[in-house]
Amino acid sequence: MAKLPKVHARRKHDAGKLFKIEKVDLEFSNGVKRTYERLLSHGLGAVIVVAMRDADTVLLVNEYATGLHHYELGLVKGRLEPGETVLEGAQRELKEEIGYGAHDLLELTALSLAPGYMTHITHVVLARNLYPEKLQGDEPEELEIVPWPLSDLHTLVQRPDCTEGRSIAALYIARDYMLKEKE
Repeated sequence: MAKLPKVHARRKHDAGKLFKIEKVDLEFSNGVKRTYERLLSHGLGAVIVVAMRDADTVLLVNEYATGLHHYELGLVKGRLEPGETVLEGAQRELKEEIGYGAHDLLELTALSLAPGYMTHITHVVLARNLYPEKLQGDEPEELEIVPWPLSDLHTLVQRPDCTEGRSIAALYIARDYMLKEKE
């Protein structure tokens, strides 16, 4: 296993309201020195929730994606709030975005977005045994809820409006977890 580089210094650079950048001076085990930049996450991370209406139907949301300027079909997701556990955050996001809570929540794993230059972590949560309960969210418009058969995941990920990597990874992770439960 490779030895981690030695950190000589860290300097924060304020790149505005949206981004915080940290410069990290490193020395690798072979003596090579480099300065890397990484985006620092705001807050405590995020959750992405695979909300199962039944054993094969996942509830997706169709939400405007500013970065691509189109509507994107994906999973319930959002930032964790101060003092909130991963499962509490997942429960809140479910109620805000799709109007359901879950009696059964399970954290499956955590995903990084781009570990080469970002510190952000998203926790993947499986939500089952749903019940109706709505909380006011921060979305500027009502989100369209789209039920999708998990058994047809291949068709979903071929759509041009389903491109978000965390949603796709979380769907496959949850599907595989549930298949192993049946064994």
